[in-house]
Amino acid sequence: MAQVTKEMIIGDIIRIDQGVIPILMGAGMHCVGCPSAQGESLEEACMVHGMDVEVLVGNINAYLENK
Repeated sequence: MAQVTKEMIIGDIIRIDQGVIPILMGAGMHCVGCPSAQGESLEEACMVHGMDVEVLVGNINAYLENK
């Protein structure tokens, strides 16, 4: 099973499983298709968007675990 960390690039996370896109979008991170997603870590994006990266990582990993 894949495990996501806050250091991972958003584009890499999406390549693991596109099912994480609704989780990112639901958290207010609508940049999943923009060029920044190919070079920005989840932690960096969360800082820009004022989100708690630990909560988002937990939600993504819970999804991946329960697939």
